[in-house]
Amino acid sequence: MKTYNLGFISDEDIFKHVKETVQRYSARIDLKDFNKNIVDPIKLTFDAKVYGRTMEEVVASECMRQMDKSNNNHIGYFHQNLFRYAGNGWSVPAEGFDVVNEEKHIFVEMKNKHNTMNSAAAQKTYMKMQNKIIRDSKATCMLVEAIATRSQNKTWIATVDKERFENEHIRRVSMDKFYEIVFGDPLAFAKLCKALPAILDDVIAELGSSTNQNTVFTELAAISPDMMKSLYLLAFKTYEGFDNF
Repeated sequence: MKTYNLGFISDEDIFKHVKETVQRYSARIDLKDFNKNIVDPIKLTFDAKVYGRTMEEVVASECMRQMDKSNNNHIGYFHQNLFRYAGNGWSVPAEGFDVVNEEKHIFVEMKNKHNTMNSAAAQKTYMKMQNKIIRDSKATCMLVEAIATRSQNKTWIATVDKERFENEHIRRVSMDKFYEIVFGDPLAFAKLCKALPAILDDVIAELGSSTNQNTVFTELAAISPDMMKSLYLLAFKTYEGFDNF
């Protein structure tokens, strides 16, 4: 086991956590996954012609886009579940808030980016926090953002049903400030980010390339050797005229 010298989490635990995240990370896709929401062959045709790309290149990009969408959720898993190793009363419950510390009366909702919530979702989250501080007079609720607009730990000023709310026990906190709250080290998050490439190298060296698998092209070729025809038949096989497309 290599040493990462993070100080706030053991080498064994951070390696295990990164490994679990990598194993969740989507590097596999088949035709069923690719067409789960029915791929639009007309858009792919426009993409190919307008951007001067082959259909194979466009399909490869679409595969990456779909895997990337799933992987955003797995990055959320990485951020949230690291706090299982924090100790000192911190936990990651199966439901309710994302991260909690019952001893300190801290309740956290965690987001990857500051702009991932629309207005309705933000209002719902704020009302959830309002309800918590009403029921627990000692509670502090935090919206923790991995990628915030800036380093911050400030009162969350929100508008709910056109009414402005402000309570110092409901806060918006950037990830670096939250790490400082949890681990007592203002540089903890920066240390993790600096060490992460090396940890990932070690994890991938152990796992190998077995997680990478894309069978979309071979499955499309089984429909027709013409990639474009395969995509149209995939979407429109029951439409009139496509039996002889």
